[in-house]
Amino acid sequence: MHNVVRTLLVSLTAAAAVAATASAAEAATWSSSDKWATWSDGGYTVRNDVWGSGVGPQTIWANSYGNWGVWADHPNTGGIKSYPHSAKNVGRTIGSLHQVSSTFAVTRPGSGAYETAYDIWANNNAYEIMLWVNKQGPVGPLGTKQTTVTVGGHTWDVYRGSNGSNEVFSFLRTSDTNTGTVDILAVMNWIRSRGWFGDVTLGEVQFGFEITSSAGGMNFAANTYSVTAS
Repeated sequence: MHNVVRTLLVSLTAAAAVAATASAAEAATWSSSDKWATWSDGGYTVRNDVWGSGVGPQTIWANSYGNWGVWADHPNTGGIKSYPHSAKNVGRTIGSLHQVSSTFAVTRPGSGAYETAYDIWANNNAYEIMLWVNKQGPVGPLGTKQTTVTVGGHTWDVYRGSNGSNEVFSFLRTSDTNTGTVDILAVMNWIRSRGWFGDVTLGEVQFGFEITSSAGGMNFAANTYSVTAS
């Protein structure tokens, strides 16, 4: 009897989670379960971006470029499954910019394996700069640790590596946060000061959740997100 009750409770909990997600998606301005779904709003692009292998279902919803989320049910296996995100293209050299800053606030699960991160691209994707603001479960960056630095309003452990296609610089915040403002230009200029790249052209500033596993279905949401560049 106990097992029957427990099974029923688990089923009801799962059903409630799906129903809550369905309600959020239905109430949203836009939603999709397509792996490569995209939506444009206010000069930003919101993408579902389920790009990995061995993936489960993922539904994205958005009310605006800064208020969006996903329900994802990816199996408890290794390897990145998806990177749902919102992106703003800057398209200027860092030397010509006076400021590039971003503000974020997220709601995220307390289990699974993922990180909440900026993925910033430069020089036609020759360079990838990741800023991890929080992480959960067994996830880690590419490359080897270079140093710990306070820049852009936060303290980071800095890693440098390559994925075979481009150089990757990963900045892992030394403590997790769900809200904040990041001076992205300061981070870019710090990398330049190390001689790791020159006066590169800043492309897309993306922000979202790089999900490795979210078995059983989990909700991720960006409550606010914006990029200011001038």
